[in-house]
Amino acid sequence: MSLKNAYLETAAQAVALLDTPEVAALWGKPSVLTEWSVGGLAGHLIYQIFSVAPVLQEPESEHDPISLLDHYARAVWIDAPLDGEANSGIRAKGEDISSEGVQPLRERARAALDEQRKGLAQLRGDRVVFMPQTGWALTLDDFLVTRMVELAVHIDDLTVSVGGRVAELPHTAFAPVAALLTELSARRHGQAALLRALTRVERAPAAINVF
Repeated sequence: MSLKNAYLETAAQAVALLDTPEVAALWGKPSVLTEWSVGGLAGHLIYQIFSVAPVLQEPESEHDPISLLDHYARAVWIDAPLDGEANSGIRAKGEDISSEGVQPLRERARAALDEQRKGLAQLRGDRVVFMPQTGWALTLDDFLVTRMVELAVHIDDLTVSVGGRVAELPHTAFAPVAALLTELSARRHGQAALLRALTRVERAPAAINVF
């Protein structure tokens, strides 16, 4: 299965989560993430789907794409403070998206996903996608992996926030997400820390988090 199909399956899980009554009932309540409401977190989750729409609407970029590892090395939000400009802006955008309410957001997400099912099938995986919010470009396949990372992490966040049971990702999505996070963890903490965390509990570090 292609990364495009893996992304579409993961995005469909996010839309299905938005359709659960628990999310609607707790929309204005705090989520498990500090300073995020359930609705704001849902808005941020669904934004990952909306962010793919320009790929279908704009011509291929003439920029040279960078690698996924370079993309995350440049990302200012990873080590930014919770109350810093980058993270405050991300939360504000999620809350703004959620302000339309759960039902309109759900309908808009379904429509976006239907359009992407048709449009992505026509595009090459090595198509170059420029991201104006960052100022650099990725290949379409790499861009979709970044969306799957966001979707995977925040599906878990939102599910736990509403007391649900977290559904497993399809293997075709989990594999590239896990591979990328493993690379990022090793780069941040070192190979030994990662290996010990996975195989030697007696020597495992306290954390091997990526974000």
